[in-house]
Amino acid sequence: MNGWKITPLLCASVLWGTTGTAQALAHLHAGAPAIGAARLLSGGLALWLVIAFRGGIALRELIAPGRRPWFLGASLATAIYQAAFFAAVARTGVALGTLVALGSAPAFCGVLARELAGERLPAAWTVSTVCAVVGCVLLLAPSGHAGADPLGIVLSLVAGACYGTYTVCVKRLLSSGADSLSVLVATDSIGAALLAPALAGGAGALVSPAGALLVLWLGPVATAGAYTLFVRGLAHVPARTAGTLSLAEPLTATILGTVVLSEAWSPARAAGGALLAAGLAFSALRSGDGGAVVDDARAAIDAGPAVGEPLTEPV
Repeated sequence: MNGWKITPLLCASVLWGTTGTAQALAHLHAGAPAIGAARLLSGGLALWLVIAFRGGIALRELIAPGRRPWFLGASLATAIYQAAFFAAVARTGVALGTLVALGSAPAFCGVLARELAGERLPAAWTVSTVCAVVGCVLLLAPSGHAGADPLGIVLSLVAGACYGTYTVCVKRLLSSGADSLSVLVATDSIGAALLAPALAGGAGALVSPAGALLVLWLGPVATAGAYTLFVRGLAHVPARTAGTLSLAEPLTATILGTVVLSEAWSPARAAGGALLAAGLAFSALRSGDGGAVVDDARAAIDAGPAVGEPLTEPV
């Protein structure tokens, strides 16, 4: 596995890292579920345009008995993540909400990948993840936890768990031969449908130039574009590695919070950013050797046959 194969994952994480800052700059009074629903709806429309040019969505393969639990799990995680993440950011601030959500994601990804998909957790994953998570903790040091909103922290952890669930479920679908674009369109559409009632009740706050710009950025760019990059990268790395690389998102959010939103940057925060970057670099270097491939092959053997039925024609 060469280093270029993780580039889509890093790019996706950087795009996701802009979402909290974009919401803060918009200065809207829309509820978190409404923003999440608008994001999924606009992103879903962009993906449907792409798939319309391609000629169809391979839906039957996603609802086959062997794949259905992974498909439904990814769809549900998509909806809950949007509502939980934007609610957390609104209550705790961009940096803290993003750091807790994505700082916890690698642990959720690793544990779920081991328990649900049979992936092994090698020492290299542990080292890179510990470095990155400790870096996240240091990034939180300037404000401490004294003023943190407890519900906001809980919502951030829920978002982290949903991120881990989505990553593991989608990785399982891709490993079983499911079409990546079909996975994206279907899970995004179901997520948008689940959040549609919230959008119906809170769309008024998004009807403004700032709201339109926010939705255009969150949907086509930070959802359709980012998730397309994510699944492309996820097809070549284990779910645990994708979870660790996702920590580029809170690093991006922290940098934007400092530069754009004028949030404080202390020596402790600088050390945390450096440690987080080191963890990401170690994970990237790990993906460049053959060990990860060997681990994946062994995990596939241990896990048995891939989940899912033979592929069917697009419908």
